[in-house]
Amino acid sequence: MPTRQALIDIPVDGVHIAGTLIAPSAVVPGVLLVHGWDGSQQQDATRARELAALGCICLTFDLRGHARHVSQREAVTREDNLHDVLAAYDTLVGHPAVDPNAVAVIGSSYGGYLAAVLTSLRPVRWLGLRVPAIYRDENWEQPKRRLNGDDLTLYRQTSIEPEKNRALAACEDFLGDVLLVESENDTIVPHPVIENYLGAFKHSRSMTYRVMEGVDHAMSKRVWREAYTQIVVAWMTEMRLAAKAEEKIRPRQHPRRYESWPSAAPEPAPSQAPARGALHESRNI
Repeated sequence: MPTRQALIDIPVDGVHIAGTLIAPSAVVPGVLLVHGWDGSQQQDATRARELAALGCICLTFDLRGHARHVSQREAVTREDNLHDVLAAYDTLVGHPAVDPNAVAVIGSSYGGYLAAVLTSLRPVRWLGLRVPAIYRDENWEQPKRRLNGDDLTLYRQTSIEPEKNRALAACEDFLGDVLLVESENDTIVPHPVIENYLGAFKHSRSMTYRVMEGVDHAMSKRVWREAYTQIVVAWMTEMRLAAKAEEKIRPRQHPRRYESWPSAAPEPAPSQAPARGALHESRNI
């Protein structure tokens, strides 16, 4: 089995002795989990443990404006929180056991919106979005708390072209695999928002779309949260098996480079979003 090694110092009795740490060179997928507004990393803890049991290295974290940094709640902007996500991503990929070509980012609500934008700035192979929020591009550096209101409610009921929204443009340019989960009784992220995301993923490698019947935005019942965790675990299991099968057929391609927003989107390809329903099967494109 191939190995990797690193020179280390071992402290003992006030001095350091030299050592060499030798370990298997195998690397594993990394999974970054991004919570929503009013949430925290604790909401993803069980989900992360389930994914870690599959052989992934997972990272959860608290966005500024929450938990330890709740004092910044009235001032934190989308730019601030995007920096949080980028820093967390770089920390995860910097782990020596994480395969930088096999990174999943899974976000909920506001975290899903940030996760979508992230894909235009960092390589992401698998993207999981649960009830992803949407915001106008204007006032990007205005405090996030000021973005709510009647105008945002109306905006979320409209059909939005990808080139007119940063998050949707990133989705249109995304070439990896997607999981999109909708809550049937969601009054915060209504169905038109989900339709906009579905329509934006014109070039994704695969699309798995699920509607959780009777579920609200926050998944307020434990049984709903458990059901969502199983959807994520099943999807990641399928993605890992598919990736292993593909690697046996052909060598892994070089990761795609991501530089800065805005990025050029490829020419549109014909695509039809699946009809709304209870539990939808995967749409491979």
